[in-house]
Parts: sequence; structure tokens; C-alpha cells
Amino acid sequence: QVQLVESGGGLVPPGVSLRLSCTSSGFTFSNYAMNWYRQAPGKEREWVATIADSGINTAYADSVKGRFTISRDNTRNTVNLQMSSLRPEDTAVYSCSVYAYGRETWGQGTRVTVSS
Repeated sequence: QVQLVESGGGLVPPGVSLRLSCTSSGFTFSNYAMNWYRQAPGKEREWVATIADSGINTAYADSVKGRFTISRDNTRNTVNLQMSSLRPEDTAVYSCSVYAYGRETWGQGTRVTVSS
């Protein structure tokens, strides 16, 4: 059973950095690309970033490019999202996902609130 558990969210002021983590189990982590998405209050889910199985290739939404960095540790089955220069508009529930065994699986998410 594919399971994803996010952590690292919290309430932070604008301009600071925060690091989210997603720990995975139930599949061969190193064989799959991993994604981060976010959903702000009252809005649809938004793709944030993707990292290839090897970790070499990454892609970002324009809204976070240059501020967020996705990385992975295939020895620990973990994908991370380093977020810098946070803005109030980054406030959302952040979830990681993987498309494995014919379906997309999501974690429960971790809430990030950026507010002074």
C-alpha cells in the first residue's frame, strides 16, 4: 500500500524559509518521480514541483521558480521542498504525490501559513 506522510508545515512570517518533507512507503521509491502540490483556501489544487526518479531533473511552477527547491533522498525514501522568501500567497496545504501502480496517491498534507 502506497503511503505518503508530509511534515514540516507551520505558521511563519513573510520572507523566511521553511522545509517540508514527505516520507514514502509501499513502493520502490527510487523508481518514481515525485511531486509537490498545494491547495490554498478556496482555490483548486496547484502543481508546485516535480523531481525525476534519479533526482537529476526537476520542474517548477512559475509562481515558485527561484524560491523553492525540490530534492530527494532515495536512501531514505524522502522528498523535500525547501521554500525560501515565503509570501502570504504561498499559504496553502502542501501535499506530495506519486503516480504508481496505475493511480495517483496523495499524502494528507501539511499546512503552511505565511502571515505577519
